Amino acid sequence: MAVDDHSNDTAADDRADYDPATSATRLPYDRPDVAEHAALAADLRDRVAGEVRFDEYAQVLYATDGSIYQARPAGVVFPTDVADVQAAVRVAAAHDVPVLPRGTGSSLAGQAVGPGCVVLDMTRHLDDIVAVRPDERRAVVQPGVVQDHLDDALAEHGLRFAPDPASSGRATIGGGIGNNSTGAHSVRYGITDAYVEELRVVLANGEVIHTREVVLDSPEYEAIVAGDDVEARIYETVRGLVEDNAAEIADRYPDLKRSVSGYNLQKVIHERADGERVINLSKLFVGAEGTLGVVVEAELSLVTVPAETALVCYCFDDLVDALRAVPEALEHDVSAVELMDEEVFRLAAESEGYAEYAAPIPDGTAAALLVEYDSELVDDFANAIAATTERFVANGDAFEAIEAYEESAQADLWRLRKAAIPLLMSLEGDPKPYPFIEDATVPPAELAEYVESFQAILEAHDTTAAYFAHAGSGTLHIRPILNLKTESGVETLHSITEDVTDLVLEHHGAFSGEHGDGMARTEFTPKMYGETLWTAFKELKTAVDPDWLFHPGNVVYRDGPDDPGPDSERGVGADNRENLRYGPRYRSIEPQTTLDFASEGGFSHLVELCNGCATCRETDSGTMCPTYRASSEEVQSTRGRANLLRAAISGELPAEEIHSERFQGEVLDLCVGCKGCASDCPTGVDLAKLKAEVKHRHHEERGSSLRERLFRDVDRISAIGSALAPLSNAATEIPGARWVLERTLGIAADRTLPTFRSETLTDWFAARDGSAVDAAAASGTVVLVPDAYTNYSHPAPGRAAVTVLEEAGIRVEMPDDLAPSGRAAYSAGFLETARDRARTNVGALAGRVDDGASVLFLEPADAVMVQDEYRDLLDGPAVERVANNSYSVMEFIDAYRIDEELSFDAPDRTLTYHGHCHQKATNADHHAVGVLRRAGYAVDPLDSGCCGMAGSFGYEAEHHDLSMAIGRILGDQVAASDGEMVVAPGASCRTQLADLDAEHQQPPHPIELIAEALVAEPE
Repeated sequence: MAVDDHSNDTAADDRADYDPATSATRLPYDRPDVAEHAALAADLRDRVAGEVRFDEYAQVLYATDGSIYQARPAGVVFPTDVADVQAAVRVAAAHDVPVLPRGTGSSLAGQAVGPGCVVLDMTRHLDDIVAVRPDERRAVVQPGVVQDHLDDALAEHGLRFAPDPASSGRATIGGGIGNNSTGAHSVRYGITDAYVEELRVVLANGEVIHTREVVLDSPEYEAIVAGDDVEARIYETVRGLVEDNAAEIADRYPDLKRSVSGYNLQKVIHERADGERVINLSKLFVGAEGTLGVVVEAELSLVTVPAETALVCYCFDDLVDALRAVPEALEHDVSAVELMDEEVFRLAAESEGYAEYAAPIPDGTAAALLVEYDSELVDDFANAIAATTERFVANGDAFEAIEAYEESAQADLWRLRKAAIPLLMSLEGDPKPYPFIEDATVPPAELAEYVESFQAILEAHDTTAAYFAHAGSGTLHIRPILNLKTESGVETLHSITEDVTDLVLEHHGAFSGEHGDGMARTEFTPKMYGETLWTAFKELKTAVDPDWLFHPGNVVYRDGPDDPGPDSERGVGADNRENLRYGPRYRSIEPQTTLDFASEGGFSHLVELCNGCATCRETDSGTMCPTYRASSEEVQSTRGRANLLRAAISGELPAEEIHSERFQGEVLDLCVGCKGCASDCPTGVDLAKLKAEVKHRHHEERGSSLRERLFRDVDRISAIGSALAPLSNAATEIPGARWVLERTLGIAADRTLPTFRSETLTDWFAARDGSAVDAAAASGTVVLVPDAYTNYSHPAPGRAAVTVLEEAGIRVEMPDDLAPSGRAAYSAGFLETARDRARTNVGALAGRVDDGASVLFLEPADAVMVQDEYRDLLDGPAVERVANNSYSVMEFIDAYRIDEELSFDAPDRTLTYHGHCHQKATNADHHAVGVLRRAGYAVDPLDSGCCGMAGSFGYEAEHHDLSMAIGRILGDQVAASDGEMVVAPGASCRTQLADLDAEHQQPPHPIELIAEALVAEPE
């Protein structure tokens, strides 16, 4: 297998004879010895009820987060309860191994990775909403609760948790507490520390303390400090540090709505409205990034949800003009002021998943401000918007205002804004807009001047940046574009950080207003706070965590071994150039592929597009990632697969690992090929395509199983089954037959098998002498291509399609010179077979397309195969013409408004529509809904992902349970819908829905319902 060695200064097309799967050559990675931690792992398993993983896969999966950093942990523990957390901390301490609590791992400064740590994954089990007290506007939650899930639970009470980070669909409350997170509405609500009232925290000795508001010098306070324990020491130390450094705290902490660098000494003691001075250690653990203890429960205060909001997008032709407008926007009663720049718009317009959201932004927009109003602050949205529009548009600063009053229109603008971070990471090539000083915060009045100076710094370092984020709070995400695979790029990163932190201090700002210190900014914390407070931070860390067990080296570090702390080098030094995921030592391997990866920049670049943002761990909307949704396993997320593929092609995993049974089975085979990541992943990491390529190489080098070859040739097997029907159907019903199939071929005994028809769809069509529409009288011609399931098992959709098309005056052809589409072969990784079938079909169809025919498919997966994957298998104008003129049948009817030529009398029925994941990935899922509605049906389209059947996946015995678990997610969505009947275009989907149904009734294809509602014109 020939490859490219993508060393940092070597041209991408320099070929090298190196195959990571077979070569003994090793690339320069420091790989910790898994056996080194065997005793620790054994002790953890003895003491912890939750799962303990110390294998190399676990290390790779938890070595990264959403940042530019990578550091292998010792292993991962999935605690089931507080007792597990206590036990894990005590065992780790006994082995002198540091501990790192982790949520989703979407953090952007490296807070969720730590070299040699025991990672506590809090998302698996500690994810309960313990209590909601709406009258008090309080909620008690465990740290693994995803914020959107909490807000969903609070919605019935008209409440929500105020901080709203862009990652709220997957970010956990525990992670938000550790990071002191915030979001677009910090102008209105502030940040997390304002809403954390009480915590339960596991300390380094395994004890649990309850932090809450305590009146200083009260009997309660005196009882606490009288104790001879860690809690007493913490209270006394914290009080002393705050009171002894009061002047320095007042001088050094910036007066901003957002400042999340260092420890919150400025907030831990305050005077209440009743005059009492109180201490609340909860404020100290917020923003501590897991360096002081493990939060296991949090009591949060909540805010009411405004009944209505309105949003206006002001478009500027100059970035600095937009920034100058920010302070004036804040003079109005706004709840958010957000900024996006032209780079975000460009990338969104080029992205399949976000192009529709960027479409309203006019050409020439260099920057835009999103200004939101809510009904709790403003009575009349129109007047409020008119006031700001008068200021920004009428006076000539902005050239257009896009007003959004409807919820859907506002949601589209917010989606565009929230996609900015991951979209920027999709830039082609090694240079990327990296986060390392990208959330510095300055007073909003100084933003314009600050950005002008920032631009001068970028020019001095010969680079550019993208600009977006929370302008109303003075926080701009400015991401310099660098190539960190070069020594010069890494040094530029450090130099820019030095210069920008100096600039931020000149403008009375904070180095981080949102994303925290982590590995990116901890090095520079002494510059921000000065020697006195820096020393106080180290004393605080040592008082709370004497051996620096928790996440050492983050937020605070030891300048040397003489500092307070353990008698070791733990936590000594910090350098934002260390532990880079793509540093100068990184080497990627570019294989010569069967598929065309040119549009993705190559195979390895497509793998590396995964930035760790964890969008694939969202479970409430979209298509990606169905296996993660069912299993909650990191390895079954798109990010997990991409991380392990990257490790395999970069030498980080052993050379032969990519062909191992575990890699093939756990990393690749559990990807159902739904293509959801191609659209839902903001950077477009297409795992289905990557999987097909790697499986193909595996088949070439290690062979394939009989079952894989049978599913590859499912059309031939179906043809035999049809020819032998009804005997073929009876054979599978013989007692013990299903058991034999499972034992011999691995076909799940519990899965309903297709029933074959002796008369195929093509037989039926031939028996009627082809199309009923004369060629001379036809309004058009289509080639209708039946898939194996429609042709041999369930011809009703095909017959319905012929009926509808012919009633519209369209001539239908069903030629016999076509091969199977190649979808089954492609999905199983038999790319040469898929290519042969694609070549046959393009050859047979190109002439017909040139004569004006369109190519139609009943099965959406086949349509997308021709529209999309054929372009990766073949090149040349013929494949482009065929792909451009191929449609699913519902897509064709909608695109050309065929139904508008027909008459319908649809039954009074509400339909629940489940679309096909491949069509969702290619933005072609909406067509069927439009046609059904115009025919007179009420339709409830589900925001559903893959059904879990996924072609052959659901038939495979070892995957049956996972397939059904994915299917039950869809089943729950169907049950929650108001529809009286489910309708789905995909054959796999209809099979899965039938197996989920107690009566095993298969839903119809939407074309069947169109035919049912059709009113034939009199002859």
